[in-house]
Amino acid sequence: MTDREWIAAFAERLGMEPPGDGDFDAVLRLAAEAAHASERTAAPVACWLAGVAGRPLGEAIRLAEEVSPG
Repeated sequence: MTDREWIAAFAERLGMEPPGDGDFDAVLRLAAEAAHASERTAAPVACWLAGVAGRPLGEAIRLAEEVSPG
């Protein structure tokens, strides 16, 4: 099962549509920002926080880049 197949099946069980390609890639970018700026475990939690906060992915990525050192 590919990552996108798994996400589609999970989204179906949640009663929602899976993310499109753009959102899928943006979530991965947010996760990468968190993982590379700290410990890898920050990646899924950062994505969860952005989702719970209801922030658009572009804004969440920008905010994550502000937190990242350098």
